[in-house]
Parts: sequence; C-alpha cells; structure tokens
Amino acid sequence: MKRLMLKTLVAAAAFAVAGVAAAQERTFKFGLQNPKGHPLEMGAVKFAELVAAKSGGRLKVNVFAGGVLGGDAANVSALSGGTLEIMMLNSGILASQVKDFAVYDFPFMFANAKEADAIVDGPFGQKLHTMLADKGIVGLAYTELGFRNITNSKRPVNTVDDIAGLKLRVIPNAINVDWVKALGANPTPMAFPEVYAGLEQKAIDGQENPLSVILANKFHEVQKHLAVTNHQYNPQSIIFSKKVWDTLSDADKKALQDAANETSRYQRQVNRSKSADDLDELKKAGMQVTEFSPAEQAKLRDKLKPVIDKHGAAIAGTVAELQTELAKLRK
Repeated sequence: MKRLMLKTLVAAAAFAVAGVAAAQERTFKFGLQNPKGHPLEMGAVKFAELVAAKSGGRLKVNVFAGGVLGGDAANVSALSGGTLEIMMLNSGILASQVKDFAVYDFPFMFANAKEADAIVDGPFGQKLHTMLADKGIVGLAYTELGFRNITNSKRPVNTVDDIAGLKLRVIPNAINVDWVKALGANPTPMAFPEVYAGLEQKAIDGQENPLSVILANKFHEVQKHLAVTNHQYNPQSIIFSKKVWDTLSDADKKALQDAANETSRYQRQVNRSKSADDLDELKKAGMQVTEFSPAEQAKLRDKLKPVIDKHGAAIAGTVAELQTELAKLRK
C-alpha cells in the first residue's frame, strides 16, 4: 500500500512538473503580406529565431508569409481579438485604429532613410505605438518597406502628366486614394494579395510599391514600366495582440521585445543592401525604368502638398510634432 501511494505521489508530482513546463511553452502565429525571400519575410524569420533563442526554446513563432492568413485589415481584426498573435504591416494602415498613424502615409514626409529611422525609433514613433494599446494592440518595433515607386503596363512615365489616366491600385485608405486623384489617375483600393491577379487580368493598369516588393512578388511579369519616384516612405510596425500579451510573464515579454528590437535593425539593413540589386534585377527582367528630373520631382511634390494639408488638418498636433522633430534633424 505504501509503495502504491509513493508511486501515486511521484506520478502526480511528475504530472504537475509537466503541466508547468507545458504552460511555459507557447506557439505564436506571425502574419505578413510579402512572400518568402522578401526582406520583411526575412525579418519575420529572424524574429522567430531570436524569440526561440532568447526564451530557451519555450516560445515558438510560426511565420505565415504571402498573405495566406488574409489581408491586413482581416489580420488586424484577428490580432485585436487574440486569434492572431503577431503581424507586420504598413504603419499607415493602423490609421484605421488610431488616426494619428495616417502621418506615415503622407507623401514626401521623409527625405531619406536615416531621417525616418530617427523619427520612428525616437519618442515620436514610440508614442504612436503606445497609442495602440486601447485598440488591443501592442506596438513592438518598426521595420521598413522603404520608398515607393510607380509601375504600369500602359506607357513610360517620364513626367508627372504621364501618370494621369492610369488606373492604379492603392492601399485602401483615404490618403492614398486622394494623392492618386491629385495626379489625375484613377485609384483602385485593393488588398495586397489580390494585386498580382488584378495586374495580370488588366483590372488595374499599375500599382506603387518599393523595389523589393515589385521584385519579390514578380510584378515585373505583368508590368513593363517602372518610374522611380520615391514618393512615399513606408515604415512597418511589428505588432502583438494585447489580449495575448497580457497573459505572458515579464520574462517572455522581454524576450519578445528584445527580439523585435534586434529584428528592426537587421531587417532594415537587409532591405537597404538589396535595393540597388533589386533595381538591376528588374531591369534584367525587362522592365523599362525611368526617373524624374529634379523639375518633375518638384512638380510632383507641389501636386501632392494639398493632400497633406487636407489630411493633416485632422491630426494637426501630430503633424506639428513630427515637423518639429524633422526640423531638429535637418539643422
């Protein structure tokens, strides 16, 4: 009887220990739109590796690239509800949650990548991420998509006037719709996973994205003309479900935050080092590349300024704060 009781106690203790270990082990889903091999996907994979290393293997991150979990809007909803733990998306899209994020979609807001880094990694960028908490979202860090350029299947774009009449896919938000309208083109809001098919089927004439996105998603197969306009810089946000975050230990939160910070630096370096090579690859693939003269670039800025003024009015304080920070950097 004593031996039976001892065995029972040992078994119960072993079960309890196993239960504690199991409770410490977590697996998270990480969704993003770009495919395997894109710098953002490479960043997500790096994040998964870092989380595993920093947690001693207790935390596992499974990366779902290429929009297989749905578009950004659906993913943000899932994240807020706790059915998706992590995602990475254009920071400007978060304006649907907190209107101040719209500032990240303003054309020609940042002059260069160094300027953008200083803003998003500094108090301004961190403040915006903190504002997401009330929407059930934890902002961990910023990566980047980079500077956007225009492609189309109709004609070369050598001047601002050449953009007029083109039917361009845009990220589904008001700022992007308005800047395309300001150029006399026809905006077509569309979720990213649908873009290739839209281009292939001629439902749209073109789209606008950084070089890395154009190459990784094989848009060159269905687009002939590329205009290097650098009209908009896209920071990306690594965000986490607050509903899930609040169930984690302090140690696990630190592992995730530290991994996100390291991923931020790694991903930007990868993205920027690939930029020149991406342009060469697109040329080799048959894309005809044009660049605006300084005069045309100035004309483009002038045409888009009213869009900034219009949308900036609703978040005047945030715009003024950003402009103050940029002025400091530019001294």
